[in-house]
Amino acid sequence: MPRNHKKKKKKAPKEKVVYYDDNSTIADMSNVTAPGEKRRDRNAPPKQRSTAKEKWKTYFSAVKKMIGPMLIVLAVMTVIFLILMLVAY
Repeated sequence: MPRNHKKKKKKAPKEKVVYYDDNSTIADMSNVTAPGEKRRDRNAPPKQRSTAKEKWKTYFSAVKKMIGPMLIVLAVMTVIFLILMLVAY
């Protein structure tokens, strides 16, 4: 009796996957917009330059998103500092 007496299972043929290249990067974020913001047409020409007002608006929107986490980190660091001061005293 042969050692390899298990029945050989027939394997289903693997389905060939076809990839189509649309010349975009893997993480193409060009069409992602903020909630409530209009989507730009992909075929529209890109904006020439941003104005100072647009830059200021972008800066403050980023700062507004980071104020809460910054205050939390400062509070945690203050508590840790006070605990260490009490332990060292």
